[in-house]
Amino acid sequence: MISKINHIGIAVTSLDAHIPFYRDVLGLEMTGEEVVPEQKVKVAMFRVGEVQIELLEPTSEDSPIAGYLAKKGEGIHHIAYATDDVAAEIDGLKRNDIRMIDDQPRNGAHGTRIAFLHPASSGRVLTEICESGSGSHE
Repeated sequence: MISKINHIGIAVTSLDAHIPFYRDVLGLEMTGEEVVPEQKVKVAMFRVGEVQIELLEPTSEDSPIAGYLAKKGEGIHHIAYATDDVAAEIDGLKRNDIRMIDDQPRNGAHGTRIAFLHPASSGRVLTEICESGSGSHE
């Protein structure tokens, strides 16, 4: 069951260029930084109340984030909702004829299991469902 907004993903060309704004100017708590090889991104996470801001920097030219940046530029990339069972959410979404990018959970940052809904099924908003993992900063 969806319980809350987990994070808002923001595509950036450089974490180093954007971290000071979120950390030093806005004063947000930086909760982690890591490379996610499976998704070809480097992420930095910041806490805002119960929600995280996730900055996403591509680690290669064939990264989905690199493609997004080339097409749309920097900005909000996706919204992620927390769930306690991402596999069950996928099944329920598919039963409701929701088009999925991921038919099975995959690994996300901080030990999470994630899946993306296709924007065509969610009002043109790239939507992620996210199950906390042992290394999660939720």
